[in-house]
Amino acid sequence: MTISLGTLKGMVAGAAMVVGLASIASAQELKFFTIGTGGTAYTYYPVGGVIANAISKPPGSRECDAGGSCGVEGLIASAVSSRGSVDNVNAIISGLRNSGFAQSDVAYWAYTGTGTMEGKEPAEDLRTIAALFEEHIHLVALADSGIESVADLKGKRVSLDEPGSGTYVDANLILEANGLALEDVTAEALKGGAASEALRNGKIDAFFVVAGYPTGSLVELASAAEIKLVPIDGAGADALVDKYGFFAASDIPEGAYEGVGTTATVAVGAQWFTSAKEDDDLIYEITKALWNDNSRKLLDVGHAKGKTITPDTALNGVGVPLHAGAERFYKEVGLLK
Repeated sequence: MTISLGTLKGMVAGAAMVVGLASIASAQELKFFTIGTGGTAYTYYPVGGVIANAISKPPGSRECDAGGSCGVEGLIASAVSSRGSVDNVNAIISGLRNSGFAQSDVAYWAYTGTGTMEGKEPAEDLRTIAALFEEHIHLVALADSGIESVADLKGKRVSLDEPGSGTYVDANLILEANGLALEDVTAEALKGGAASEALRNGKIDAFFVVAGYPTGSLVELASAAEIKLVPIDGAGADALVDKYGFFAASDIPEGAYEGVGTTATVAVGAQWFTSAKEDDDLIYEITKALWNDNSRKLLDVGHAKGKTITPDTALNGVGVPLHAGAERFYKEVGLLK
């Protein structure tokens, strides 16, 4: 059979159209979902990347292990670097991001318009997907700095992290609980590697970090300089725990950072939040994907904190209501009555 040039061109055009339509249909099946995290040098960002990978499943992507799903069909999730907890909450409520990580205290105050968020309109659409891991408050100084307690920060140059971060909120609370005001220190607003570099170069005397240990930038700093973690304990820590139920006394163990012994401090919970306006079925599927066997493997090897992110602790310390989709999943598997 002889096919004319015109007929052949028509067949090619038709095939191209079919491929084009299939591509459009495939694109229409995609759902993009952002996760606000924190600075790239701290814990939120790498953990966010692991979770984004775990819940993503673009069309035609990897096969899953028998008996378990891996990710949400058609979902492409991405971890987005941000200024931290306060920034993420604001971005969720404004619709800038689909979800984000935040400290349990910051989220509760934002949801209720109380505590450090008093006087601001409550973020009533904020909803919880899961509690993730414990975050410890690190107060970092050089080993020979002579800084032995929070009280010793008076008159010193101290980085509190950027306004908009949970670290900034908690650093101010810790100063207050120990009888210091913001005016008693020379405050800087440095994050991650910038804070570490400033400490090494003598531009600051100490800095605060709220993160799950071991956090990358501090691991690097401890390998390059002799540092200490200043204890956050005693009457100041007791006052903080008594006044705010989100804080708990907890140690950073020896070996978390090179040359640093066990250090008493306080901790808060890192949790994953979204908006009540997000689709119930989507959040149900995302929650389900977070807690399946395939995601378990990724969490266990993806970050040191990954092994502590478990279904058994998914509802620990939750002070902001669960999203309806997440609640449906937890009831379905018997974690919630």
